[in-house]
Amino acid sequence: MVFPSPALSPGTGFYPLFLQETAMGLCLFINPIKGAGDDLPDVGDHAPDIAQIDHYDLSDIDLSPYAALMLPAHLDQRFFGTLTTKIEGFLADGGTLVFNGHVAWPMLPEFQTFVPLENQSLENLIIHRRADHPVFEGVDTHHLTFRRGVAGFYARGYNPPPKGAIALHGVGPDRLPCDWIYHRPEGGRILMHAGNDLWMYAGSEDSTARIVPQLCQWAGSGDRGQEAVS
Repeated sequence: MVFPSPALSPGTGFYPLFLQETAMGLCLFINPIKGAGDDLPDVGDHAPDIAQIDHYDLSDIDLSPYAALMLPAHLDQRFFGTLTTKIEGFLADGGTLVFNGHVAWPMLPEFQTFVPLENQSLENLIIHRRADHPVFEGVDTHHLTFRRGVAGFYARGYNPPPKGAIALHGVGPDRLPCDWIYHRPEGGRILMHAGNDLWMYAGSEDSTARIVPQLCQWAGSGDRGQEAVS
């Protein structure tokens, strides 16, 4: 699927989504731990070409048919850490890994433990764009900072990026890297989001509705080239 950059809907300030068919790889979404993440919308209702499996089925599934592996914030990180070799092989073959949440158990060499904000005042919760990226095209950072009139849903800290990563969004006046992308020298790419699930924006009534379909379109695109950044 491709998502052209539409004009604003008159009088709304929101971006409608228009879908057009194109070739893309299949994305695999790991459902949250049973009993957690029950408030998330069904991602399959908002994104095409996505498969879903139960949390602990990841150890048995063959990842070769999939272009991208998408992890929820409610992840058994110790369990995932037992699959490091499998995930590194998937990445080395050109796969894309999307991580949501706070790293508590660094299960890949590129991961470091989450660093929370020391001060969660409004100023420190404001989201700033540091680089453009197809996943966030047309998304207003004001809509990332505030959800239902409350700040802090998007990020309250950051997972430190590896050297060479590109910061996409920063939180607070220091613009700490709450979103980053890393192209691994060994192959593959990692998109890190240090906050609540990006899936919660599926079907939103503001510009954040673009995130989930654009994420799936980008992750499944098979484009392993460098991202266009500003």
